[in-house]
Amino acid sequence: MQDGIPLPRRYGAIAAIALGVSLSVLDGTIANVALPTIAGDLRISPASSIWVVNAYQLAIVVSLLALSSLGDLIGYRKIYLGGLIVFTLASLGCVLSRSLAELTVARTVQGFGAAAVSSVNTALIRVIYPRRYLGRGMGINALVVAVSAAAGAAGVLSVAPWPWLFAVNLPLGLLAILLGRRFLPRNPVEAHGRKFDWTSAVMNAWTFGLLIASIEGYAHGLDARHIVPGAVAALVLGYFFVRRQLHRPYPLLPVDLFRIPIFSMSIVTSVCSFTAQMLAMVSLPFFLQSACGRSEVDTGLLLTAWPVAIIFVAPLAGLLVERVHAGVLGGIGLFVFSVGLFSLAFLPEEIATD
Repeated sequence: MQDGIPLPRRYGAIAAIALGVSLSVLDGTIANVALPTIAGDLRISPASSIWVVNAYQLAIVVSLLALSSLGDLIGYRKIYLGGLIVFTLASLGCVLSRSLAELTVARTVQGFGAAAVSSVNTALIRVIYPRRYLGRGMGINALVVAVSAAAGAAGVLSVAPWPWLFAVNLPLGLLAILLGRRFLPRNPVEAHGRKFDWTSAVMNAWTFGLLIASIEGYAHGLDARHIVPGAVAALVLGYFFVRRQLHRPYPLLPVDLFRIPIFSMSIVTSVCSFTAQMLAMVSLPFFLQSACGRSEVDTGLLLTAWPVAIIFVAPLAGLLVERVHAGVLGGIGLFVFSVGLFSLAFLPEEIATD
């Protein structure tokens, strides 16, 4: 099997991956900054405007595993390009939306496109880069994510209204599709005779969908009579979903991997750190604009500090991981991350009175 793809084609493939990742990150982060503005423009409550973010994230959660499995069957390149096409078309729907319902539907479709891109992104990196440069490739990918978040947080809203957050995806999406068709490799598919497990895919979607819907219902103060049935259904479906995966030769969710302590610890750590980041990114824009009286541009600039730090650290981490144990680097990163989150508790008064 070929170890990576040769230069200069590799540069074109890296550019295609970078653009696709940038699109999904831009729409996963900068919409947070614009939530107060979107709520005012569409005349909806701040609590309702959260669905602009929730719809996108929910679509990713319910479809990510299924699309990743489908990539193993038909090829990562097809899933990636298909996701880019869906994402770009849905972005046009976001631009044309004039109500919360329309924007939520468009964001849901956009989330499915982003899920396709995200589900095979890492797999494509493994095919593109030679094995000895894989850590460097992951570092570059993290750098792209950080640059996208930093550029989107303040740049777009400083010169245009919120629909332009989605309009910028149209030319970038088209360019990413063209680059992908030209440079992305067709990975060998080693799944002859294997069929896509539609039953597991549906069970996965319903399990996570009902779970998130129940959590959202509780957060919005819905009556327990409306929340408990969904939560119970999620638990029951989840139980049978996991049982099914344990007996499948090619499981959608490889549950047996959770028996490996280092794998389980890595997953739990990732979930906790990602949850902390999302909570901060969704709540801080409302706090900075409503409580502190900051403008959209000020809010974007304040939130930019987070991804800017990643811009400097990600390339260094990508190089170090080829020489230093990943657990050591991860532990250092989590310690610094925890200290940073703890310090936020002492910043609001200074920000508000600045």
